Amino acid sequence: MTESPTSTRDEARELAEDSRETEWQSPSFASELFLGRFQPDLIHEFPEQDPQDRAEGDAFLAKLEQFLKENVDAEAIDREEQVPPEVIRGLVDLGAFSMKIPKEYGGLGFSQLNYNRAVALVASHCASTAVWISAHQSIGVPQPLRIFGTDEQKTRFLPRLASGAISGFALTEPEAGSDPANMATTAVPSEDGKEWILNGEKLWCTNGLDADLLIVMARTPSKMVKGRERKQISAFIVETDDPGVKKPHRCHFLGIRAISNGLIRFENVRVPAENLLGEEGRGLKIALVTLNTGRLTLPAACTGTARQCLQISRRWANERAQWGAPIGKHESVGSMLAWMASHTFAMQAVSDYASGLSVKPGADIRLEAAMAKLFNSETCSRIADMALQIRAGRGYESEKSLGDRGEIPWPVERIFRDQRINTIVEGTSEIQRLFIAREALDPHLQKAGALIAPKSSTSEKMQSLGTAMKWYPGWYLSLWSPAQGSTPAGIPSSLMPHLRFVRRNARKLARSLFHSMVTIGPALERRQVLLGRYVDIGCDLLAISAAVSRAASRTKSEPANHTPIELADHFSRAARRRVNASFRAARSNDDRTSKKIARNVLGGQYGWLEEGIVRSCPEDAPTTNGAPPGEDRPAPEPIASS
Repeated sequence: MTESPTSTRDEARELAEDSRETEWQSPSFASELFLGRFQPDLIHEFPEQDPQDRAEGDAFLAKLEQFLKENVDAEAIDREEQVPPEVIRGLVDLGAFSMKIPKEYGGLGFSQLNYNRAVALVASHCASTAVWISAHQSIGVPQPLRIFGTDEQKTRFLPRLASGAISGFALTEPEAGSDPANMATTAVPSEDGKEWILNGEKLWCTNGLDADLLIVMARTPSKMVKGRERKQISAFIVETDDPGVKKPHRCHFLGIRAISNGLIRFENVRVPAENLLGEEGRGLKIALVTLNTGRLTLPAACTGTARQCLQISRRWANERAQWGAPIGKHESVGSMLAWMASHTFAMQAVSDYASGLSVKPGADIRLEAAMAKLFNSETCSRIADMALQIRAGRGYESEKSLGDRGEIPWPVERIFRDQRINTIVEGTSEIQRLFIAREALDPHLQKAGALIAPKSSTSEKMQSLGTAMKWYPGWYLSLWSPAQGSTPAGIPSSLMPHLRFVRRNARKLARSLFHSMVTIGPALERRQVLLGRYVDIGCDLLAISAAVSRAASRTKSEPANHTPIELADHFSRAARRRVNASFRAARSNDDRTSKKIARNVLGGQYGWLEEGIVRSCPEDAPTTNGAPPGEDRPAPEPIASS
């Protein structure tokens, strides 16, 4: 049993704010967009991969692709819900589980770009296997250990991880998902101070059931800061073979069925004091920094999936004939193929741009990483849906069934299931939009936040007012003055209108955000749908910029190849229509009506809509762990591991 705290809105906000990264040496292109500043020099020329680095990646990818073809039966892995141990061992021996571990500790020491390319390759073949590799080193022990670990910790753990020890990341709990202030897992120091006593449980811990090492986030004793109690979350490296570590349940999912994911319970686990990662109370910051970089892998994996969908759709649309012509030549299918191709190009550009930033010292990647995750995961979902629609009944049929009756077993049904997790994992799309909105508004909160903060002192409000009065008049007037700024060299003339659109609408976005701040005030943070529209505008403006810059770079190296320009142009036209639609929806919408109807749904006023069904969730049934919502819930009884 562990305490099950309920955080207040202020506690949750305070904990999140205290854990944010705030110091950067170079500006963010995306952050500048939200301020109305189009800074093309930050994204052009496109950060293409160093040739020597790419050659190193090419050599590894060739071996990895051969291994996947010869040893990884993706259909059987999905059907049997298990990646065979010999496959894991083979990938370890190949180096796939040590790509992000520095060479001095026995790893391959790959750049983020080469790592992303490898994960995208694996994801295009078997998403479950890709998750094993990614969870181990994108968010598992190697990543935070490299950034926050001591030399002694790195020497002790990284060689083990490079040679085959599997790791995972334990943050989420049954009652604490995106609100870590509700975390119930605790770690208290022993009387002699040599150990921490860990109690609690973690849910959906990927790789957890087979992990040798875990990064575990836990509440440590609160501290008094300025006369107020402040909750502390700390990070620990935990050996899973220690007494008291239980693995009572394996979770089963719609897709990625072969991942090792489950419930992990800690019962008086004694963690050596030297296994504290980073400073006490900085665990949430460690988690956020880890996720910032870890998020870069998911957009790459989504791109690999999108490429596979495009390849299958192209083949089928050429070969399947209806009404006297291949279906790809019918406009309805052809338009889907065009959308898939141009948006896959944009996904690759966004992913590579964000990953390229991560290797620059002091680069602010918070917004770019989050926006790449949001844009690529949602775009991939639509591409997978189009692939299924193009394949029609065969897309809905499993690959085993197709193969058993003599057809080519293209895995569209499995891909459709597997990719669905991408808009949920590592922060749902809804949470991503709130995170991006918070970061986009940060410059305003830095200058004028105290004016609207209810707990600010009079002196703090007056100081904030002075800062705001100095900055806002000039900044706001600049958003209405004729658009100015440098024109990047080397951009094809047919793509220049799209960059002018970005510059013009970045200013409009900044004005709209500011107007909402002024008219709505502190309640803006609760206008999540409105903020989401602004975030979606920013994502499309970023994607247009990345796609145009990538097309210009490809054209520069291959002057005779005009296909990147065609793809960037097609994508930008579609994205511009979305931007215009989002601005219209921000001005004219049914948000108030939606809010009223939602309250009525929750209150049961539309219960008659639910008549005539066999109720899966009767009103008197418990919702979580055998207790009604809002009540303390006992820890679940052990369940046999499957």
